[in-house]
Amino acid sequence: MRGIAVVVLGIVLAVAGCGAPPAEPPLNADDVMFVQMMVQHHRQGIEIAKLGAERARSPEVRTLTAAIETTQQDEVEMMLRWLHDWEQPLQAGEGAHDHHGGMPETDVKRIRALKKSKDFERDLLDLLIAHQGDAARMAQEEVASGINPAAKAWAGQVESSRRGQVEMMKNLVQG
Repeated sequence: MRGIAVVVLGIVLAVAGCGAPPAEPPLNADDVMFVQMMVQHHRQGIEIAKLGAERARSPEVRTLTAAIETTQQDEVEMMLRWLHDWEQPLQAGEGAHDHHGGMPETDVKRIRALKKSKDFERDLLDLLIAHQGDAARMAQEEVASGINPAAKAWAGQVESSRRGQVEMMKNLVQG
């Protein structure tokens, strides 16, 4: 009798689980805004890092900027997949960032000026220190206000890694 009960229970559990779609992970507006903002922020970081990989003289700076470029390109692709999976726009509407702690973008004029810089490595590192510091602050906001487990976990990694990069770059500047 006990064996029959186990079989019946197994069938009931199997049938009950078959029709139910898997639960979607939780998501809020802060998660979406963070990812939308970070896509744009990363694209600027990639642009800056490409310049460093091409023009930097020191092997440490070339290696660091090449790593930033590669990592951030992979992260952009991941974030775009998230937005697609979440059925969210790839970009927020104009002015939407202002209501979510809108971090200023890295000034396009500063990126253009970097291309012509006479003290390229110093200016590159100064720009990247500010840029990666902004990324760490944006990630910190996501950790505090987001609810999506994957976005929050990744934001924690971003915060830690970017703060580490900032410290490394400060040491290179002082070096």
